[in-house]
Amino acid sequence: MTKPSHPQNQAAAPKRQTGLQAGWANLANKAKGQILFWFLALILGVASGYMTLLFRKAINWLQTTLYTVEDPRLLHSFAAELPWYWVLMLPICGGLIVGIILHIFTPDGRVRSVADVIEGAALADGRVEKRAGLGSGLASLVTLSTGGSTGREGPVVHLAAVISSWVSDKIGASGITGRDLLGCAVAAAVSASFNAPIAGALFALEVVLRHFAVHAFAPIVIASVAGTVMNRLEFGNVTEFQLGNDSALEFYVELPAFLILGLLSGLVAAILMRTIFWADDLGSLVQRLTRMPRWLRPAAAGLGLGGLAIFFPHIIGVGYETTSAALTGQLLLHEAIIFAMLKVVATSVTMAGRMGGGVFSPALMVGALTGLAFGMVATSIFPNVSGSETLYALAGMGAVGAAVLGAPISTTLIVFELTGDWQTGIAVMVSISLSTAVASRLVHRSFFLTQLEKRNIHLAAGPQAYLLSMFRVEKVMRPMDQEGLPPIAKLEELQGQGACLDGASTLESALPFFERTGLDFIPVVRVGGRALDPEIIGVLYQVDALKAYNSALAATAEEEHS
Repeated sequence: MTKPSHPQNQAAAPKRQTGLQAGWANLANKAKGQILFWFLALILGVASGYMTLLFRKAINWLQTTLYTVEDPRLLHSFAAELPWYWVLMLPICGGLIVGIILHIFTPDGRVRSVADVIEGAALADGRVEKRAGLGSGLASLVTLSTGGSTGREGPVVHLAAVISSWVSDKIGASGITGRDLLGCAVAAAVSASFNAPIAGALFALEVVLRHFAVHAFAPIVIASVAGTVMNRLEFGNVTEFQLGNDSALEFYVELPAFLILGLLSGLVAAILMRTIFWADDLGSLVQRLTRMPRWLRPAAAGLGLGGLAIFFPHIIGVGYETTSAALTGQLLLHEAIIFAMLKVVATSVTMAGRMGGGVFSPALMVGALTGLAFGMVATSIFPNVSGSETLYALAGMGAVGAAVLGAPISTTLIVFELTGDWQTGIAVMVSISLSTAVASRLVHRSFFLTQLEKRNIHLAAGPQAYLLSMFRVEKVMRPMDQEGLPPIAKLEELQGQGACLDGASTLESALPFFERTGLDFIPVVRVGGRALDPEIIGVLYQVDALKAYNSALAATAEEEHS
């Protein structure tokens, strides 16, 4: 005989069914939203990839026209046959055009680059300046087409960020969504530029977003693949550089040499970065002393580049031909050393002149030349136990590039995908690990983070350092009309003692102030004109500042681990 059900069980059954239906509906809504976001990532990947493709083709067309070169990858060989005055005048005219463009499109005459994209991801909800970004992209196009000694990865990354910023503004994306869209655009741009889908995705996560959150991985991969497809539809499935056939490695005997190469590459990367920063400071000093208009600064740098290119056309442009010659062992020892030194000088002059372009391609060229020179010496000392000297060029290329980017993972994969040689991974990884460790001690983690540090934007130390700068005191303070505030006499007494804060300042200065004074609250003032006394507009409590800071840290941790 069937036992009757308990009334509570009968009542619980509909509740469970209702709970399951609600859970299924919630899951369906989330899945629908996720699929829509992935579709948006695909569209953004195609758009960024197509933009990168157009940027690259525009450079090739302008170089072909201006330098009368048949193959832009052999630019310096053709430039060596041109009249000297043409080689001299092209960078000068290009610099003049760049200066005018930046004067019109930017408030400070500074080219926007990868560092600004990193800043946008950390501090601006995944947004970058659109007008300045478009002007910087155009300036970089002119720079790379008229003899500038930089790379194309920086401009395309920022242009992709401009596209994602426009999309984020149109859909009203939140901070997390805006950063994810930014990562998608950057991944597609890098993938399309280097035909490197794996490295493109990891570059966006490692360098720009600076975390490996699971929720961001799928859409970024989708966009990265879309960018690669755009590249391969035009250029085919070919690697950027072709290596020689001999890439043998005597693993256990030869690995110590690659450790030494890693240390050397770290020093070379630090020299490259510090030379660029020193040249930029020198250029600013000269501009200030001579009262040179800022729009004329790129033309002055073009004069230096043109004079150098008359005798050494190897410094023109990205440096594809020289890098390929290094990777295939077609240079002599003294040529590798001299060309590496000249590339450092030329890149520093270009960037100090605010001419535009990226630093990664020059780093690859300098690294390949450094590795080749080291390999020639190493294989001549121990010829019986050494592999190919070109393998050292490959490892050096990755080691210097990784140290400059501060991105050992994505750079390792970029080197593999640029060359198609996956058999020498141990040697490359060993060199990259040592070079990154050395260079990160000599600069603020990477070239881009050091750029930001020079602008007093402290991203290298992590969220615990830069989040404080995101909160203005007047946004966290308690206004004067709120109940329970200290007596006005007490606040005025503290103000008279200098224990007050400007409402426009940030928690970056407020929290250390609490620690120094031992106060629980500080009056907040609004600074008027010279004839007006500061007016007390509120009170900042230490507990409120700490709550805001802790909430921001928790949100950041939740995003990075979601």
